[in-house]
Amino acid sequence: MTLIFIILTFFIGALPFSVWLGQVALKTDIRTHGDQNPGCSNVLRAGGWRWGALALMLDSFKGAIPLWLARVAFGWHGWPLVGLALAPILGHAFSPFLRFRGGKAVAVTFGIWAGLTLWEIPTLLGLALGIWFAFMAISGWAMMFAMLSLLPYLWYQQSDWLLLTIWLGNTLILAWKHHADLVQWPRLRERFQR
Repeated sequence: MTLIFIILTFFIGALPFSVWLGQVALKTDIRTHGDQNPGCSNVLRAGGWRWGALALMLDSFKGAIPLWLARVAFGWHGWPLVGLALAPILGHAFSPFLRFRGGKAVAVTFGIWAGLTLWEIPTLLGLALGIWFAFMAISGWAMMFAMLSLLPYLWYQQSDWLLLTIWLGNTLILAWKHHADLVQWPRLRERFQR
């Protein structure tokens, strides 16, 4: 049963809502905008903040809802949650619906942490990401530093191996999806280089 639910969660994560929103509502392929990523940031670029917010919500929910159901409705805990947390991220990042060329998995990352901790980690991650984006010129490095910023909090809260394992898997997937940014040396935005 657990393996079936993990596989199902992978395919839920793989649903390319942002691409479909672009095709149906905006009559465009969002992958021709911005960084050519099939994610909500290019829905924002192509259609404005309302469509971008809807895409963000849909991509987040495909991570949050399966984890919430597993924890609350089914009472699952332990190792199965690691697979359930990483499955929608992997599905989004390597979507079979997009020939395994999925998005960068940022929105679904927020979703899985909401499914695990409700508001706690998504709030901290959002604040850290906002701060690092303000300082870093390369967005991939901002994402990595934001994920690293969660570690002191996880240690402070004496998080068990489960959350730390999920954090590690999540960070490795994000690093892979942002590898084009990460081959560049991290640098501050121009206004901070004086």
